[in-house]
Formats: sequence, C-alpha cells, structure tokens
Amino acid sequence: MTLRIFILLSSFLFNTLSFSADKPSIRLGVLAFGTSNWELAALEQQKLLENADFKLEVHKVANPQAGKIALQGGAVDMIVTDWIWVSRMRATGANYSFYPYSSASGALIAAQDSGIKQLSDLCGKRLGIGGDELDKNWLLLQALSAKSSCNLNTQVEKSFGAPPLLNQQLLEKHVDAVLNFWQYAAQLEGEGYPQILSGAEILEGLGVDRNMPNLGYVFNRDWAEKNAAVLKQFIHLTEQARQKMCTDESAWQSIVPLLNTTNAKTQGLLRDRYCAGGIKSWGPEQVKHADKIYSLLRQVSATKLTGAATNIAPETFWFIN
Repeated sequence: MTLRIFILLSSFLFNTLSFSADKPSIRLGVLAFGTSNWELAALEQQKLLENADFKLEVHKVANPQAGKIALQGGAVDMIVTDWIWVSRMRATGANYSFYPYSSASGALIAAQDSGIKQLSDLCGKRLGIGGDELDKNWLLLQALSAKSSCNLNTQVEKSFGAPPLLNQQLLEKHVDAVLNFWQYAAQLEGEGYPQILSGAEILEGLGVDRNMPNLGYVFNRDWAEKNAAVLKQFIHLTEQARQKMCTDESAWQSIVPLLNTTNAKTQGLLRDRYCAGGIKSWGPEQVKHADKIYSLLRQVSATKLTGAATNIAPETFWFIN
C-alpha cells in the first residue's frame, strides 16, 4: 500500500448503515458532498437495508480521484464514476466494470443579459467550464459546435474551474455563460438564469440517446462475480429508494436538508433533474450509443481522455440477468 493510499484511508469518514457479522460487506466509496448521499439517506430513512443480505459500509472521500485511488488500493469495493475511466483502466489490465447509476449530466447556463439564446451565440463571449479541458461535457459541446458557425476553441474566451467558483463568476458577471455540472446548473436556474442546452440535448444533437448513462457503480469484476446476488440486491434497493424519492413527497422531504439550499424553486429543479437522470433501460442499444460517444470523445480529446484504444474495452459494462 502506498503512503498516499494510507493517508487517504486514515482520512476516511466511515459509517456503517447496516451491520451484521455474518453478512457479506459492500464497501462503498462516495463523495462526501455528492448526490449519491441522497440515495444513501433514503435507504436509511426508508429502512430498506434492515432485511438486506449484506451490510453496507459507506466511506466518504474528498474528491473523485480519491475514490479511484481507494478502489485501486482495495480500500473499497465500489465507487461511482464514469464508464470512460473504466474502459481506459481495462485497457491497461485492470478488471473493473460499470453498471449505470445516472444519466444526469451538465448544462449550459447563460447570464440573463448576455444575448446568448443558442450555441452559436457563444462566439465572442466568455465561457466558464466546470472541470478541466478533458471534462466530458466540454468535449461533447465542442463536438456539437462543429455543426454551428461558432468555433468554441478559437472564438470563445474560455476559463476552467471548480463548479461552485464558476457559479459565482456568473453571478458577478465575470463570464457570460457557464457549462457546469447538473446540480450546479440547477442552482443557477433556480436563481433565474436561463438554460441554453441541457446535457441530454447535447447528446440528442449528436444523435445519441439522451438517456445514455453518464455515471455508474464501478467495481472489480472478480468481486462482482463472487458477490453477484448481493450486488444485484444493492442495485435493486437503491433503485427502489430513488423511485420513492421521485414519487413520494415525504420521502423527498427527508433528504431536502442535504440539498444545501432553502430556495423552493431550486429544490424543485434539483428533484426534477435528479429524477430525470434515472436509468430507463440498459442493454445492447445503450452500448451502441456508448460506442458513438466514445468515438466522439476520443476524436475531440485527441485520445487524451480515452487512451489509445480505438474502441471501448471488452467487459467494460456489467449487466444483471
């Protein structure tokens, strides 16, 4: 174990939602302030784990990279991340697989007086981008812009940064628009800032299924094969928790304190976007769309995001019978 992993493990905020010495464990690594915590809170509030055939151990991590290090170091069994990373890791010999969790993705939000009504209006404007130059939303927006008259790389003033900082920059008029993660985009919409393009609309414009999974549960395939029954049950219970949050007002209200906003409109938008991100289907058709997304990302990023592999690595995706 490297010193870095040891330090990481020492800093974990550890919590066990369900405990029984004779049950197998699922050690789940999640972002300390990520939306995955909404389902975990719902699992507890709805008492869905009381009769589960496993105990769920939740390890909170500070950022996505910390979760990946924890998975690679064997400190957790599962994390939430994207399938592009899984494919790239499989190409290097790792044995990870991905099962979909959410199709929610970023959105392009404009300042109210920016004059931006469509993608081509970004020309000559200042654009803030959540993440870095290899952010998937940014790469896919570039691919879509190839169909417009605006070259985002040469005709737009770009800045990259952390999602909360970008929201603040829009509020203070340091940028004219932001391409931000979905929950931060919803916060801006709640304050009256118009959405120009959703992540789903970007995919649709590229000829891709708008409900294509973006994030998912990622785990070692050997572990999944040995624990297939409890993995299936865990996924079923989380889907049940999500469905109840999206259909039962009292279930949703139980996680409202985690939203970090008292704005009723923002709370409603967060619920709408979260529920719209639920996975409606997962099978061969979605894999075909994943191939198209992979090809686009590989081309636009000049293989920096995907790695050198021409296609998605075999067994990147996990399916439940």
